[in-house]
Amino acid sequence: QRWSGVLIGAQAGAPVRAAAAGEVVFADWLRGVGLLIIIDHGRGRLSLYGHNRALYREAGDRVDGGEVIAAVGSSGGQRREGLYFEVRIDGEPVDPLAWLERR
Repeated sequence: QRWSGVLIGAQAGAPVRAAAAGEVVFADWLRGVGLLIIIDHGRGRLSLYGHNRALYREAGDRVDGGEVIAAVGSSGGQRREGLYFEVRIDGEPVDPLAWLERR
């Protein structure tokens, strides 16, 4: 698996918030990225949040932008705490920081 996101340094237990409204399509452990939530925002847009210590939503849940969906951790073999954040449009990774700036 090739990851194409950014690792954002954050304190363990800090809230992870949804970048935009959508539906949780995955909320489970995934090798290499630990506890992972994936949100489908429609029109081929997905956001991924990994290395969490806890997940507060499950697949099928609808979430609002800014809603707390997880807690920062170091799952998936990370040496220090942080949030892995990735954005995909039509299956292709895009610069997640540029995507956030447009929101």
